[in-house]
Amino acid sequence: MSAQRNDPASTASSPVEAVPNAPEACRVREVLDMVADKWSLYVVSSLGAGPKRFTVLKREVDGISQRMLTVTLRGLERDGILTRTVLEVMPPHVTYTLTPMGHTLLDAIAPLIDWGAANLADIDRARARYHEHR
Repeated sequence: MSAQRNDPASTASSPVEAVPNAPEACRVREVLDMVADKWSLYVVSSLGAGPKRFTVLKREVDGISQRMLTVTLRGLERDGILTRTVLEVMPPHVTYTLTPMGHTLLDAIAPLIDWGAANLADIDRARARYHEHR
């Protein structure tokens, strides 16, 4: 019979739960805040189809302002999720491409996006029922 361990790491289901107050947990929350941002998810999803210019991203990410797209792209570039390539032509030609790490993020968020699409009608019905009773 083996001895049962009582340390948090032995019962935690994720690395963050194992060290809830550790600096790593704070860093993980910081990263999740960035990648779970709705605009980041849309941009990463859009770039999953291949490199795109700013104007194409602006058109594909419905509802995003030019400023918010700029802020989102800068954050994703800073964090290594995408690369920004400038061709020195007139006018300058700028494209954005997912990095290998960006592709792993896309793989991680694809099920969430699929879940949202698959459950959209149910969510709409639940919201309507909720508002009927308020």
